[in-house]
Amino acid sequence: MKEKVTLNRREQKRLKVLNEVIVGHMTGQQASEMLDLSLRHVRRMLARYRQEGVAALAHGNRGRASPRRVSSDIREKVIKLAKKPYYDYNDQHFTEELAERHDIVLSRSTVRRIRRGAGLSSPRKRRAPKHRSRRPRYPQRGMLLQVDGSQHKWLEDARHI
Repeated sequence: MKEKVTLNRREQKRLKVLNEVIVGHMTGQQASEMLDLSLRHVRRMLARYRQEGVAALAHGNRGRASPRRVSSDIREKVIKLAKKPYYDYNDQHFTEELAERHDIVLSRSTVRRIRRGAGLSSPRKRRAPKHRSRRPRYPQRGMLLQVDGSQHKWLEDARHI
């Protein structure tokens, strides 16, 4: 029984072009230009596709965890600390405390990602901004108060104190 393989758009495009090359509707050079790859790489992909089938077009690291991933025990420790003693710390402050007191050096974005993944949000509640206060309307349309704050007589009828 064959394994089921899911291809993304780029891999689907590669499959379509490689099939055109195999059928003879397209040359290797045309395929390399269409896929924006070298001719040598297109030939390697063709050889592997003929040998392994569609699964050869999927990336080799698909389904594996990243080698730079934060280990699960550190993740659990961060979540445990975020729930109990540091529940009211924001992400930046919590990151600094982890580095200073617990020797866990992570970036703020990593700490944020771990906390949000565990369903823990930032403690600060965002408030809607207050609406600006408008001046009270004058009783007649077009009526406007003119104020001159300078010491000079710019306006003829202006009274200066």
